[in-house]
Amino acid sequence: MDQDTNKDKENASGWRVSNHELVPKHEIMSQDEIADLLKRYKVKIEQLPKLLVTDPVAKEIGAEVGDIVKVTRKSPTSRVSVAYRLVVL
Repeated sequence: MDQDTNKDKENASGWRVSNHELVPKHEIMSQDEIADLLKRYKVKIEQLPKLLVTDPVAKEIGAEVGDIVKVTRKSPTSRVSVAYRLVVL
């Protein structure tokens, strides 16, 4: 799915969930990035933590079942923490 078309997607009230200060950055990963991720961590795609397709941020970024979402959040100890989630039903 083309991420640019969903970049400015807002909910019915016109408010974007991703604009809230407590919501970390979510990005849909490309197939090349996914291949590198699975190889680097030596995991299978189904071993990744899950993110429901109905999650407000998943909806906002246009994530579909089977996509991998990279979640980047600020961390007081390591400055940046990155997690990966498999989008599921």
